[in-house]
Amino acid sequence: MKKIAIVFASAGLMALAACGGTPANETANASNEAIENVVDNAAAVADNAADVAANAANVAENAANAM
Repeated sequence: MKKIAIVFASAGLMALAACGGTPANETANASNEAIENVVDNAAAVADNAADVAANAANVAENAANAM
């Protein structure tokens, strides 16, 4: 859900940057920054997924040790 919100927020920011009377360079910079944020957030999601998998493995190992 957060990923979708981030994508829509970045698209909205790019749309606002394109609609303004700013020079093309500033618009390009804003678009690039929004894309970088999406990529950074995707990397964070991947890291979190890896952490969840590691935690699940630890839970399984702890359950096996308890028996």
